[in-house]
Amino acid sequence: MKFRYLTFAGPLFALAAISTQAIAQDGDFPSLQMQDVEQISIDVDLDGAIERLSKAITFPTISNQDREDFDTQAFDDYHAFIQQAYPLVHETLKREILGDPRPYSLLYTWEGKNPDLPPALFYAHQDVVPVPPDSRDEWEQEPFAGTVADGYLWGRGAMDDKNQIHGILEAAEMRLAQGWQPERTLYFVFGQDEEVGGPEGAAHIAQVLEDRGIERFAFVMDESAPLIPGIFPGLPDNTALIGIAQKGYLSLELAINAVGGHSSQPPEESNIGILAEAITKLEDAQFPYRIHPALRAQYRYLGPELDEELQPLYSAVAFGKEGEMTEDEKKFIEVMAGNPVTRAMMRTTIAVTMFNAGIKDNVLPPSATAVVNFRPMPGDTPEVIIQHVKDAIQDDRITLRDISASTPATAIADPEGPGYKAMEKTIRQIWGNDLVVAPFFVIGGSDSKHFQARSFAPDVYTFTAIQLENMKEFEGFHGVNERLLVDEYAKTIAFFYQIMSNLDEL
Repeated sequence: MKFRYLTFAGPLFALAAISTQAIAQDGDFPSLQMQDVEQISIDVDLDGAIERLSKAITFPTISNQDREDFDTQAFDDYHAFIQQAYPLVHETLKREILGDPRPYSLLYTWEGKNPDLPPALFYAHQDVVPVPPDSRDEWEQEPFAGTVADGYLWGRGAMDDKNQIHGILEAAEMRLAQGWQPERTLYFVFGQDEEVGGPEGAAHIAQVLEDRGIERFAFVMDESAPLIPGIFPGLPDNTALIGIAQKGYLSLELAINAVGGHSSQPPEESNIGILAEAITKLEDAQFPYRIHPALRAQYRYLGPELDEELQPLYSAVAFGKEGEMTEDEKKFIEVMAGNPVTRAMMRTTIAVTMFNAGIKDNVLPPSATAVVNFRPMPGDTPEVIIQHVKDAIQDDRITLRDISASTPATAIADPEGPGYKAMEKTIRQIWGNDLVVAPFFVIGGSDSKHFQARSFAPDVYTFTAIQLENMKEFEGFHGVNERLLVDEYAKTIAFFYQIMSNLDEL
């Protein structure tokens, strides 16, 4: 079946320079949404593309927390399948298998017509999260069968993130069949360990590319939020959020090692009790709220589309100044603190994710450990966070250890730059004008942070090019019944097909 649909195209509209001072004084808060983008149509071989993505899901390229539990055969077989499925890509593009210490990440180089132009990079990851055995009964289809049923493609990786890998490769294969060559060199990077922080794959490839002398990427794109109606509090419309900055990542192990013994002779304080008290103290010592510059950009675009009654608060945030806090900004924080998504955008978060102690009901364990995951705001370095934990728990019996591939919060991509405009233009080409597009401060994280942390990639944008029906579908990310609408996958492919040529306009 050939899938044809109407999309929109048009020039990259330059946003008029707006005086922040004038807006603040006049109370004006104009919309920054692109308008009236013209139509085009794109043919996609949807049946063949779904067949290939379905097969990709059958390779269990799982990232386990235990890094020794790594299925090399699954990755080798997946790589062989990709080579067979996209012959023109592998005839034309340079393919490298990289990674340290395990080489299972893929780097493709598509030479452009003009080597003097700064290159662009598309990123996605091969690995998927495990499927817990106790959740298997909740899946309507087998998670690694790649089943197509009821209008959906089911399976782990369907949305996170093999749809993005194959959307890129399908688009490249289409372009190559038409004899097209990009103006600027394009890189495709498909990492192997994004779900555990990316130290072996993306971090290594970022270093390799820097060592090869790349001074500046014109554009980097990675995964993030998909299009979802109601994804943002107070906005029921279909929304595309383009990530322009990411919080950092740090996991600390809190441990106590003391005397155990028989449960018939308990001490005044048990190791479990001491650690539990420390965790309670830490959760009571939350980091202060701050308004990040990326959040200001987010509300500059979202604010005019949200509830008019709250627009003075959004405007205050959008045009606020660093180091100052107006009364309207304080009210904004008070309102946003009531929602877990917006609350997380305003401070370094503390999440207790693991607690381990004890082996038998009548034995006092000699040790207890807990893992606390932090998503740091800029400036909250590991040293700052560790000191914060020590000050909160006030207990020298508890030791702290960084057990993560910790990364700082990233730089901020330009929400008014040509890369952002190319993204919005392409989104509207594929999904139309009846949606809201806005920059987004990403509270999770992806492998592109390893690029955005370097001077050669200041403008990294994150977006998952798939339309979901509702927020319920979003639960499939890392959850049960991960699936995507078959018909929507055609638009994923068309998005990458179109943005490749749109990048020529940068």
